[in-house]
Amino acid sequence: MLLHLSIREFAIVDRLELDFAGGFTALTGETGAGKSILIDALALALGERADADVVRAGADRAEVIAEFATDGARGLDAWLAEAALEGDPGRLLLRRVVDRNGRSRAFVNGHAATVQQLREASDALVDVHGQHAHQSLLRTDAQRDLLDGHAGLAKLAADVAAAYRAWRAAASARTGYEKDASARTAERDRIAWQADELARIAAKEGEWDALSQEHSRLAHAASLAEGAQAALDAVSEADGSASAAVSSAASRIRALVQYDASLGEILAMLESASAQLQEAGYGLRHYRDRVELDPARLRDVEARIDALHGAGRKFRVPPSELPILAASLAEQLARLDVAVDPDALIAAETAAREQYETLAAKLSAERKAAAAKLGKQVTAAMKELAMSGGRFEVALNAVEAGSPGGNEEVEFQVTTNPGMPARPLAKVASGGELSRLSLAIQVITSRSARVPTMIFDEVDSGIGGAVAEIVGRKMKALGADRQVLCVTHLPQVAAQADHQWSVAKGAMNGVVRSQVTPLEGKARIEELARMLGGTEITATTRKHAAELLEQGGR
Repeated sequence: MLLHLSIREFAIVDRLELDFAGGFTALTGETGAGKSILIDALALALGERADADVVRAGADRAEVIAEFATDGARGLDAWLAEAALEGDPGRLLLRRVVDRNGRSRAFVNGHAATVQQLREASDALVDVHGQHAHQSLLRTDAQRDLLDGHAGLAKLAADVAAAYRAWRAAASARTGYEKDASARTAERDRIAWQADELARIAAKEGEWDALSQEHSRLAHAASLAEGAQAALDAVSEADGSASAAVSSAASRIRALVQYDASLGEILAMLESASAQLQEAGYGLRHYRDRVELDPARLRDVEARIDALHGAGRKFRVPPSELPILAASLAEQLARLDVAVDPDALIAAETAAREQYETLAAKLSAERKAAAAKLGKQVTAAMKELAMSGGRFEVALNAVEAGSPGGNEEVEFQVTTNPGMPARPLAKVASGGELSRLSLAIQVITSRSARVPTMIFDEVDSGIGGAVAEIVGRKMKALGADRQVLCVTHLPQVAAQADHQWSVAKGAMNGVVRSQVTPLEGKARIEELARMLGGTEITATTRKHAAELLEQGGR
């Protein structure tokens, strides 16, 4: 339930703080006073589109804050927890700020949020019926959505739409294959040939670098062996080798250390050098013995290098990247094998069509039952709204090939005269009749809504007299178990309300502002009298207003 609405710098409202109660509340006032502005401000907090025009002239930004009690809003607490948007238990704060440049920001319980999250939160709280609802009622898509929403079929209808799109996508894939089969086959053959070529070469990751190193070693084996022997001679094997010279020097210094201890450090360095030279000699000898001339292996390595180099040139990649190319071609071939498999495509299309047909058949059966029920309910309501003898029907016109909306189009049909066949709503109903029909449908469908707050914005236009009184009673009945807000210009409707607010527009310091005043007692009778009598209010008008209010309170 809506508890509080705070409005700042919105349209002609500078500052407004409104506390709401349960039951049926009527908002009344002169035309242009700003009654619908309050609904527009609330709609902004509920996630409606925003632009810079909503900011009051001379202000930097507009701000609207709506506080709700979340009792009765099914699934809302779980949704808030999942979205990490929790606030105080049992309370929800929706806030919207619009800057002069049109930039909009949204908040849920003080947390920054998206406009979509505002809408998702408000879907569980408020159901708004706009003053132009009867116009949208002429659209077949709006009629279908209204029937599905009333019958609780919105989720099933969404599943049917998704299944239809999946079916058409599968059918498109099949027809696309059939249309481009030759091109796809040629592409697959080309990639398969390349993949076979690379499979025969069987290049391995890192092979090119390893072959290059081995080729370098084999091609220079003689030079390597000769160089190793020369170094070995210089280090240890030839006369006057470095190892012999260092050993001789170490022996002489060793004999002198006993006379001068300071030579000990030099002796240590010489002994270390002698040991390192011995190690170098061992290493050179081992390397010389390993190096051997192997012309056969050299030829094999050169042949493999030529093969890899030729393949790289043919496929226009470095030889080291041949394994990467082979893997890529194998992946492309696997995808094409699926894409060019007509049996797989036909099977996928068949499965998608069967899924759609199953869901669509279930939706059709549910719609058929809901259509009959809604037709009877609206027909009964028409009699109460001075359309006795009229009949309302919901026709389900078959769509042979199926559609995102299912296997049928929903069409509201009506006859306003006994014995006449029902015809499409847009072709039969006059403006006044359409308003009454729209109101009947909205009141009936609202009974099945699960939201705790309902808002009607001048949906009673085009009616009056006894019919208006019946409309007021219906609003009052709805307010018995939920919160109902209604912007109305009809005194018969306002008199039925549990609460009545007057919306007035006035000037202060040359600036036009909108004000809201709760009405009680004489003030409420005076407002009802104004609604009844216009600019000139007489004692008779006031008496009539008091009688209306007394009747409404019964």
